[in-house]
Amino acid sequence: MQSVQELAKEIVAREGGFVNDPDDPGGATKYGVTLGTMRRLGMDLTGDGQTTAEDVKRLTRAEAEAIFVGHYFSRPGLGSLPDRVQASVFDMYVNAGSNAVKVLQRLLGDMGFPCAADGAVGPVTIRAAQMAADAAPAHLADAYAIARRNYYYALADARPASRKYARRRDGGKGGWIIRAEEFMSARYRLTDAQHKARVAKWA
Repeated sequence: MQSVQELAKEIVAREGGFVNDPDDPGGATKYGVTLGTMRRLGMDLTGDGQTTAEDVKRLTRAEAEAIFVGHYFSRPGLGSLPDRVQASVFDMYVNAGSNAVKVLQRLLGDMGFPCAADGAVGPVTIRAAQMAADAAPAHLADAYAIARRNYYYALADARPASRKYARRRDGGKGGWIIRAEEFMSARYRLTDAQHKARVAKWA
């Protein structure tokens, strides 16, 4: 299994350099770290007393990796979850925050191991996740990845500006969907035709 540090490096490499997409609620972003996150952490890299897009531009890969490990894995307690879902929940937490945990909590409830979908990894969620992992060791990771994919599709259903993250201009799978499917067995990945049928109602 990959270490948290290795996963953070992969996330940084995939997220790429500085972008400031007006359709992205996170605003200016580099290596997947948003301006909002840097403001919350008080990161003034230019030393001018404020955190702006210029500070985002100066963020290094090492700083981004440290943010992910410290604030997107350790702080929310993802290390307490079963090994088989840690990587996918961590990966989703980077771009969806506590919704990554809520997706898991709702899935656990659907599996018969109820816990509040509050986005917090507490004792009840940890126990429910472990019970689910014990009951379905070969399926929990796939089930979570599928639920994650469904979350992204539903988000794009509701927010047209986000559809470009779920569907490419040529109609193929967008980054959100590809990202979710990386964490599931190949047999559960949608074919191009299935994906296009799912998004056919989008303008």
